[in-house]
Amino acid sequence: MRMRLRCTVATLAGLALSLATLNARGADPVDVGTRRELFVDDALIERLDGAQRRLQHPVAREIAIVHDAPWEGAGSGYHTVIRDGDLYRMYYRGSALGVDNGKLKIGRQVYCYAESRDGVTFTKPNLGLFEYNGSKDNNIIGTGVGVHNFAAFLDSNPNCKPDARFKALAGTAAEGGLFAFKSADGIRWSLMREEPVVTEGAFDSQNLAFWDQTAGKYRAYFRTFTKGVTTGKVWKPEGFRAIRTASSEDFLDCGDEADLTYKDSPGEHLYTNQVAPYFRAPHILIGFPTRYIERGWSDSMRALPELKLREQRAAGHLRYGTSLTEGLLMGSRDGVHFERWNEAFLRPGPERPGTWLYGHQYIAWHAVETAGSLPGAPNEMSLYASEGSWHGDSNSIRRYTLRLDGFVSVNAGWKGGELLTKPLTFDGSRLTLNFATSAAGSIRVELQTLDGKPVPGFSLDDCADVFGDAIERTVTWKSGSDVSSLAGKPLRLRIHLQDADLYSIQFQNAAGK
Repeated sequence: MRMRLRCTVATLAGLALSLATLNARGADPVDVGTRRELFVDDALIERLDGAQRRLQHPVAREIAIVHDAPWEGAGSGYHTVIRDGDLYRMYYRGSALGVDNGKLKIGRQVYCYAESRDGVTFTKPNLGLFEYNGSKDNNIIGTGVGVHNFAAFLDSNPNCKPDARFKALAGTAAEGGLFAFKSADGIRWSLMREEPVVTEGAFDSQNLAFWDQTAGKYRAYFRTFTKGVTTGKVWKPEGFRAIRTASSEDFLDCGDEADLTYKDSPGEHLYTNQVAPYFRAPHILIGFPTRYIERGWSDSMRALPELKLREQRAAGHLRYGTSLTEGLLMGSRDGVHFERWNEAFLRPGPERPGTWLYGHQYIAWHAVETAGSLPGAPNEMSLYASEGSWHGDSNSIRRYTLRLDGFVSVNAGWKGGELLTKPLTFDGSRLTLNFATSAAGSIRVELQTLDGKPVPGFSLDDCADVFGDAIERTVTWKSGSDVSSLAGKPLRLRIHLQDADLYSIQFQNAAGK
C-alpha cells in the first residue's frame, strides 16, 4: 500500500510539472476524450523517429452490380452507398454514354436505386414509380430536376423530421444550381423548396451534403474551379476543377462558402469529392476525390487496354481517349483545410478490359462496414468504384475492402521506430490499439509527462509486448491496463513499433466506449 501511495504521489507530481511546462510553452493539450484517433492526418503527431505514415490501399473484390438495364448503360455513375441498419442502399445515375462515329453520345438520364443485405451483391427492386419506354417495371426513383447528379444521405441530425429522414442535393448550373430534396423512405422524393439552395458553382460533378454532428451543422461540398468569372448571371469556370464547401443550420440557407485548401497539393483536377464523417470517428472528415489526368498519346498510352476503343473515344475528343482517373484520399478536422495524399489511394490496377480510362475508379460516396472477407476475421470497410464505362450497353461497380480505420498507418520496419504524440488529455480507463505486426514484431506504449519522463509504472519497460493483428487490443503494463488515474492529466504517448503498423488509438471506459 505504501509503495502504491508513493507511486501515485510521484505520478501526480510529475504531471503537475508537465502542466507547468505546458503552460510555460503557451500550448493547450489536445483533448481526445474517448474518441478514436486515426493517422490520416498528423494532428496528434509531434515526432516520428525511424517510423513513417504509410498510405494503405483497398483490395479488389467482386463486381457488386452491373448496370445493364435499358435505362442504365455505360454512363451509369455518381454512386452513393448508405448503410441503413441491416440494409445497404445504393443510388446512382443511369445513362448511356459513349462515342459513336467520332461524336459524344449521351442517352436519357434517370436516377436509380439498388439495395443489398450484405453490402457485397446489390439487386435492383422493381419499384413501379416511373415509366421508361412505356413500362414502370424498373428501379428508377427520379426523372426530373437534379437527375444528373442526385446525391442522397441519411440525415443523422437528432432534430430531423421523419418526413425528411433522407435528404439529397442535386442540380446543375443549367438548372440554376443545387436543389434540396427530402424523403421519408429513401425511395420517394420531393423538393424541399422550388429555389436552389446553392447557386454559384460549376456543379458538373457529384455534389453532396451531410449533417456534421461535431460542428452541429450541415456541410455541402460541390464542384467549382480554381478561377471563375461572372458575366451577367452566368458563372464561367476557369483553371483547375476544384472543390468548394458551404454550411447551413437548416439545409436550406447556405453560407460560409470557402474553397478547400490543402496541406500539399500539386494543383490537379479533382472531379468528385466524396467527403463524409468517418463512421467510427465522426470528428474526422474523410474524402475520396477523383483525380483527372490528361496524358495524351504516347507509347505507354497505346499499350493500355483496348487500343481500338481508345482511339474511337479520342476521335470524339482527345481527353475521352487519353485521360485517366483514379481515387485519392484526404482528411480534415475543420471541413475546409484537408491533408490530401498525392499518392493514389485507389490506382487503376492491373491492366484489363474496362480499366485505365477516363471514368475508371470513381469511388462511390461513403465507405461502409461489412462482414470480413475471410471466415472468422473481423469486420472491414467496403468501398465501391466504377469500371467499364464509355462503350457497349453497360458498366459496373467493383467492391474493394480495407480494414477498419485502415486508411493510413504509422509503420516501422524491423529496425524499429517511434511515434511521439503531441500533448493530450483523455477520458476512460484503458488504451486500445488497432494494429498489425509480424510474428516477431511488437508495439509498446509509454505514457510520458510533458518534460519527456515516463509516468511511473507506465514506461516502455513496464509495457507488455503487443503483437498480432487486431482491430482492438488493450495495452497492458506490469500493473495492468487501468489508466483512469491519469484521465484529464496532460501527457504524451511514446509508441515504439517494430515490424508493425498502427492504424488508430482510442482511450475507452470499462464498457468499451
